[in-house]
Amino acid sequence: MHNAEHNRERPLLGIGQIVLATALFAGHDTLSKHLGGIYPLVMVVWARYAVHSLLMLGLFAPRHGRALLRSRRPGLQLARALCLLGSSLLFTAGLRFIPLAEATAVNFLAPLLVAALSAPLLGERVTPAQWLAVGVSFVGILCIVRPGSQLFDPAILLTMGSACCFAGYHLITRKLSGIDDARTSNCLTGLLNCLALSALLPFFWTTPRLEHALLALGMGSFAMLGHLLLTHAYRHAAPTLLAPFSYAQIVFAGLVGYLLFGNLPDAFAQLGMALICASGLAMAHLQRLAPPAPRLRERTT
Repeated sequence: MHNAEHNRERPLLGIGQIVLATALFAGHDTLSKHLGGIYPLVMVVWARYAVHSLLMLGLFAPRHGRALLRSRRPGLQLARALCLLGSSLLFTAGLRFIPLAEATAVNFLAPLLVAALSAPLLGERVTPAQWLAVGVSFVGILCIVRPGSQLFDPAILLTMGSACCFAGYHLITRKLSGIDDARTSNCLTGLLNCLALSALLPFFWTTPRLEHALLALGMGSFAMLGHLLLTHAYRHAAPTLLAPFSYAQIVFAGLVGYLLFGNLPDAFAQLGMALICASGLAMAHLQRLAPPAPRLRERTT
């Protein structure tokens, strides 16, 4: 295990890395939205995981060999992969109907759902203040999808479903913490999802144009690099310090959505996104004030 105390002495580097990661994730979502309007959904999401898997194997397999794919809890790894696959499919489908900024904001319900579900599923204590933060986030969702707005549409359920799947992904990731190495988890997730979608791919295949194939390569690369930056960011700063900066993704999504797609959230939608961000920031602050949980011994490949 690396010297964590030494790594955490560089918080500015960790903050810079997580902000860059959110920009890459916003870029990934932008390309997903663009390609999802041209090619079948299964094909777009398959390309994301295919590139992810190839990059992971190229970077880590030469050093770690078969140990990279060895898990102590394969059942949990499969469930984790399926949760992320469900989130990817639902979110990409939702982007066909929902503007990028609003869809990103709704997907940020996931960390708050994790806090709400960690009590019954993981046995963790959730304080009344944390429940209040969760409630405020749902008020934010109501502002975004209020009756009479353009987003008061059944399609918003796709992004809400994505947030629920993403929350499940995070909960299982927390369960796997200290059991499997993060590189093993990320590699297995990419490979399992790539294999699952490969079985469906012949039914949806459309030969892409060269420029679209390059965009798909960039989409998968953005996702992979974003996850690598997240991993490195948490080596340099505590998660409670970095969590608020993850909401920069909503800002990047709003900027890109306006510049490329001409989507500008109305005043109520902006208020809703602000409430979701504020509740997430409050949750991060409450977690920072909470007494530290017993630390699990980390296993490495």
